[in-house]
Amino acid sequence: MNGILQEVAANWVVVAAWGLVATAVTTSVLEGAQLFGFSRLSLPFLFGTFVVSNRRRAMIFGYLLYLVGGWLFAFFYALLFSALATSEWWVGALLGIAHGLFLVAVFLPTLPMIHPRMATEYDAPGPGQRLEPPGAFGLHYGKLTPIATVASQTVYGCIMALAYPA
Repeated sequence: MNGILQEVAANWVVVAAWGLVATAVTTSVLEGAQLFGFSRLSLPFLFGTFVVSNRRRAMIFGYLLYLVGGWLFAFFYALLFSALATSEWWVGALLGIAHGLFLVAVFLPTLPMIHPRMATEYDAPGPGQRLEPPGAFGLHYGKLTPIATVASQTVYGCIMALAYPA
């Protein structure tokens, strides 16, 4: 395990740089899906509204939080690539698919339980809870939301795999 950590630490600049690129591309795919009407999901907006109530500021804070999260996941992916001793594109794709499936199957449905400004499936929106819950697989945000989310995370995994020197 110590060797794996040393390997990732030795490549921290690569991981940080490509984590930024992968996060930017992933965000572009998700936001593009929203702009084209495939989904109403904006993870940066959801993250931003978690910390501030002002919707304009929420986008700024959300993008910053999403970037930090992307960097953290970049190091997690690098640890996995080092532990598996491979960083083939298809390994990154599989990790991205697993990441995306976790987001739509676990994270999005449980988000209303912890998000201070989101209504739940059981309670109507109130004055302090103006956001609609994503629902199972994020389907309240559009029929193509699960596909767009999993696809964006798959792209993230592929970028990280192609960039990381295993």
